[in-house]
Amino acid sequence: MKIEKISRIKTHTIYKRAGDSKRVPSVTTVLGTCLAKPFLVKWANNLGLQGVDSSKYVDRLATIGTLAHHWIESILNGIEPNLDGYSDEEKDYASNSVIKFLEYHSETKPRIIRTELKLVSENYRYGGTIDCVCEIANQGVGILDIKTAKSIYPEHLYQLAAYFQLAEEHGYDPQWVTVVQVGRNAEEGFSVRHCSGPELAKNWDVFKACLNLYQAIRAVKK
Repeated sequence: MKIEKISRIKTHTIYKRAGDSKRVPSVTTVLGTCLAKPFLVKWANNLGLQGVDSSKYVDRLATIGTLAHHWIESILNGIEPNLDGYSDEEKDYASNSVIKFLEYHSETKPRIIRTELKLVSENYRYGGTIDCVCEIANQGVGILDIKTAKSIYPEHLYQLAAYFQLAEEHGYDPQWVTVVQVGRNAEEGFSVRHCSGPELAKNWDVFKACLNLYQAIRAVKK
């Protein structure tokens, strides 16, 4: 089997338009710039009251998340994951996410079309990396996004709507998007959120509004 090499630090992908090679923002950059997240302030404050360094805590969660994503992507592609360089604790936490995803995978049996698909919208000038484009029986072709998080948040659906547009623009003809939330422990749990039709269109409207705001702010700064 092919063994994939991964980095403990997730590198920042640079997206550029094909027509003029100009750099464009990622979906997560657009949403991160334009959407307030007041719950993060409260969360960080609670960690501080417990004597926990929030920066180190986030770095640790990011490492576990990177490993879990690699592990799940390897499963989707039918290859052996490379777990070298990770502690037993990190592998233990990541395995919780993997086990939860395997439950979903065994129920839906997705036929994988592409994983880690990097695309750029020439029309709207943004880019993103789609976790998985696949086909599920009785559902057609769609987009799966794996979240190693405590819950599914509205911005996840805005993000998926942007990915839907990217996939559609590049000829993948998706019909739906699904967020699969796989917690890193028992408390974080497991949940699935499916989105299509009018609801998906509304989420796309939110992303477009954020993109317009992001571009307007950039224009003012120039």
